[in-house]
Amino acid sequence: MRNTRHKGFFLADFLTSIVLLGLIIMILAASMNGFSKFNQYQWARQRCLAAATAQLDSITATGSPIEEQELQRLWPHVNVTVDRSAANGPWAGLELVQVTAAAREVKVRLVRYIQPGPAVAKGGQS
Repeated sequence: MRNTRHKGFFLADFLTSIVLLGLIIMILAASMNGFSKFNQYQWARQRCLAAATAQLDSITATGSPIEEQELQRLWPHVNVTVDRSAANGPWAGLELVQVTAAAREVKVRLVRYIQPGPAVAKGGQS
């Protein structure tokens, strides 16, 4: 009997390589799904933070909030609420402004003490 050596792949080698390639593709697909959800969360958080900061800055600078239509134009699908109350304790005489922005599962709340009334007179002069 002569020993003959066959060159090439056997069926077992081929099936093993297909299974390993399938596992790698499944792992990549699962990680891409996780990255996608994380990016969507970060994007919603960034939009909420921008909307809340703009609203709080508008109230601090002019004494009035940004109109609802303008907020929806700039940040669609972000709900912004403003709560104003008188400050207590060492901050008595100031106004406590709380701005909450929410989109999807993200909720951002910013708080600032401001002088009651407009902080800047019209025309940019103090």
